Amino acid sequence: MIDNMNELRSFIIVAQTNSFTKAAARLGVSTSALSHSMRKLEEQLKIKLFNRTTRSVSTTEAGEQLFKQLFPLFESIEDNINALSTFRNTLNGTLRINGADHAFMYAIWDKLLVFMQKYPEVKLELTSDMKFTDIVAGRFDAGIRLGKEVDQDMIAVRISDDMQMALMATPHYLEQHGIPQSINELTQHECICVRMPTSEGIFLWEFLNTETKEVIKFMPSGKLTVNNNFLAKQACLSHLGLALMPKDRMINELATGKVVELLANQAIHYDGYHLYYPSRRQHSPLFKAFVDILKVT
Repeated sequence: MIDNMNELRSFIIVAQTNSFTKAAARLGVSTSALSHSMRKLEEQLKIKLFNRTTRSVSTTEAGEQLFKQLFPLFESIEDNINALSTFRNTLNGTLRINGADHAFMYAIWDKLLVFMQKYPEVKLELTSDMKFTDIVAGRFDAGIRLGKEVDQDMIAVRISDDMQMALMATPHYLEQHGIPQSINELTQHECICVRMPTSEGIFLWEFLNTETKEVIKFMPSGKLTVNNNFLAKQACLSHLGLALMPKDRMINELATGKVVELLANQAIHYDGYHLYYPSRRQHSPLFKAFVDILKVT
């Protein structure tokens, strides 16, 4: 018999974070106290739950099995408790969302503000990540990515308009190097390359053939390679070359003339962002309220 159910909750947090330090910070206890609590739980169960090294913590096979059994139960308990808050016309709880910085900052930020104002007792934890993240393994409530194609056990809800891409450069750069009039002429220019964190390959530029409506792929090349669009934008504004990125990242700079859009008639757009999440989450009143505010109607 478990003496303290809080030890099981602590176990879930450690299993989620794979770190005593991170879990202790989330729980508001010391690392040593949490480690002692987990050893006590292992003694009570007479099972080793964690593999510990000086650098990392991971669940054993038994620990992972216990986590998979307990996590939905604790999540269901939390959802049921949160559902009671509807009797006082509010919701509370915590939502952990993973997505690209562009999605948070440019596509849904205003909606997030509406949600937080409407439900002031809810805590949101936003994790910005360029690489593709397994939200189940990462213990997130939901993820955000372009397009609606998701795993079979996931639900996808559209939360933004299409993402319009734009090729841009500063007037100063164009004065020095000329204005490209076609995709082929891009080989004569400095292109600011972005290395993708998941594949570690260079982000392939895509344009639209105005006649056939087919996608034209172009591999950019230049002296500078970065790993995110913040640096790509800064490099572009520093007159270092051409940059291809979502147009709304440079909307103010385009309006003031700090940058110029190039080959605009061949610009491509991608399907908008979708919120995707496990089907079991749709029964949570808190999560349903979140989806209702984010979704495109």
